[in-house]
Amino acid sequence: MAFPLHESKLPVLPLAMLVFISILSGSLHASDPPLTLDYYTSTCPDVFEIVKKEMECEVLSDPRNAALILRLHFHDCFVQGCDGSVLLDDTITLQGEKKALTNTNSLKGFKIIDRIKNKIESECPGIVSCADILTIAARDAVILVGGPYWDVPVGRKDSKTASFELAASNLPTADEGLLSIMTKFLYQGLSATDLVALSGAHTIGMARCANFRSRIYGDFETTSDASPMSETYLSSLKSTCPAAGGSGDNNISAMDYATPNLFDNSFYQLLLKGNGLLNSDQELYSSMLGIETKNLVIKYAHDSLAFFQQFADSMVKMGNITNPDSFVNGEVRTNCRFVNT
Repeated sequence: MAFPLHESKLPVLPLAMLVFISILSGSLHASDPPLTLDYYTSTCPDVFEIVKKEMECEVLSDPRNAALILRLHFHDCFVQGCDGSVLLDDTITLQGEKKALTNTNSLKGFKIIDRIKNKIESECPGIVSCADILTIAARDAVILVGGPYWDVPVGRKDSKTASFELAASNLPTADEGLLSIMTKFLYQGLSATDLVALSGAHTIGMARCANFRSRIYGDFETTSDASPMSETYLSSLKSTCPAAGGSGDNNISAMDYATPNLFDNSFYQLLLKGNGLLNSDQELYSSMLGIETKNLVIKYAHDSLAFFQQFADSMVKMGNITNPDSFVNGEVRTNCRFVNT
């Protein structure tokens, strides 16, 4: 879709302002923390192999487990950096992030991380952080459902704190517009390219009716290509997710109905048809402010290699979002759910 020259400049000012706001607000940054590929070479040389074998078992038992772990990693990194804070349970003295509105009914997979942690603790007690385990597991999850490989820098420490408030404010939600989501990515030091590439993680996994109801009873027909297949898809979604609020909230549907258990670029092809399940996803292609993001959606829809390469790069960049405090005051938790006593 071509825009007149004066309209094509519309996104420039808002995005520039967002960068400025991001800098002023003292954001976390996807920078270069003291992480290395060989951090555990002498202290726990088999850590990568242990995580890989455990994840192979989990994904073999249920391919959807790959998406659960990948989502956990995203939600961890967007709240005070990739420090394992999302794994902490509520206690008398600590309010965790699990019950924040953006996480409750959304995050699972905690028991998978518990099992991997127990296995590693039996081999290398007190050495490998939960934050690193989650980061490695997310990479392996992607590979096991057909996605790209990337090297995972390690050496993160586990936080002794969590932030219910930041979980509520930092994480993008399903009904948000492009400008709001872009703000949250810029705050983390991530770019528009990172946003589009990382959104491709929705090529696997499921969404709750509560998160796509407003989309299918809202502008879905406006963005859709109105093909018989699209109309059948919308009808199926409406039967899964009734219009009445509260009814069927926990019913689920695949975010990529074409290949729900395969990590590929079909997610972007669905956006080209206007069939994105979540409003936040379809906005990447359909928003009037999304000239840059639209072009990237088109690119990745037609070039799976370009998507895979950028997704790998963006995952490393996101994994480098740091909580400086955890490097000074952090620890290696014995149990990922609780701060060490």
